[in-house]
Amino acid sequence: MERVAFPEATLLRIMQRHEALSAELGSGTASPGDIVKMSREYAELTPVVDEIKTYRALSQELLDLEAMAIDVAADAEMRAMAGDELVTVRDRLPEVERRLRIALLPKDEADEKNAILEIRAGTGGGEAALFAADLFAMYRGYSQLHGWRFEVLSISETDLAGYREAIATVTGRNVFARLKFESGVHRVQRVPATETQGRIHTSTATVAVLPEVEEVDIKIEDKDLRIDVFRSSGPGGQSVNTTDSAVRITHLPTGVVVSQQDEKSQHKNKAKAMKILRARLYDAQRAALDATRADQRRGQVGSGDRSERVRTYNFPQGRVTDHRINLTLYKIDKVITGEALDELIEALINDDQASRLAAIETLA
Repeated sequence: MERVAFPEATLLRIMQRHEALSAELGSGTASPGDIVKMSREYAELTPVVDEIKTYRALSQELLDLEAMAIDVAADAEMRAMAGDELVTVRDRLPEVERRLRIALLPKDEADEKNAILEIRAGTGGGEAALFAADLFAMYRGYSQLHGWRFEVLSISETDLAGYREAIATVTGRNVFARLKFESGVHRVQRVPATETQGRIHTSTATVAVLPEVEEVDIKIEDKDLRIDVFRSSGPGGQSVNTTDSAVRITHLPTGVVVSQQDEKSQHKNKAKAMKILRARLYDAQRAALDATRADQRRGQVGSGDRSERVRTYNFPQGRVTDHRINLTLYKIDKVITGEALDELIEALINDDQASRLAAIETLA
């Protein structure tokens, strides 16, 4: 059996850092800010250390059993028992090594962040807007199942209760890590409610999942912003209020434009717009960085290009297909409510881990 060679210095460094953090947190001398940072690092390292301990214990058990199985001083029965246990340990070891390899993979620094979810109707007119609303409801339901906070930032509705655009923040543990693979073009195939001849239509909506960032994560200079205020308007152009509370922020160096008009307060609309702007600029920086590494790894399942069709929801056949991993689930009713969405997300996470492991092993 070919064993995986883990760098002992790396394993030792991780365990020593974990012990040092534990001691510092227990000393009571750290500042509140340092406690938050150290607690986060300690929580991230704990599952890695657990895997290291499991791997080391099993590796030592393997060595002990191998020695016992060939020990001429031991009686035949003991050697036989050692031989039987040796088979069991050898069978367990590959899975333990696989888990440790995954635990040691470089972490995406954004995984622990909250997310900003943006959904826009694509091709398909009114049916695309209805599908965008369905997707927004799916992620709202999925967030509730995970105990995450789902806060609507803005919604642009159509006359038929569809969404031209909907934006929300999702707050909770590992939000971005679980939702980041949802970015892309989602396609629906179904008979619209307005279709009188029962014909199946194909429509699309785009999903963008951006890591929510704080001011310290990305610096935006005031001189790089143009801020325009105007009067909010609702569907059909009617005035929502009589003050210039709506805000449009243009980031001059990149041309990124964000508008907010849901709140009656100009200050609140500006704060929401800045939150979305920071997320979009941070995401653009991440995309540029990923592009420079494209020759070494696949990055975010597929090329990460949001023009890709990532998933199809076929209602007549009751199936959902994720094209990046060729996985089809015949439970569209449970996926569209968010109940079975984890089955797709878990498969995407596993595929990403496998591809990154393969890339590392290829470069090794």
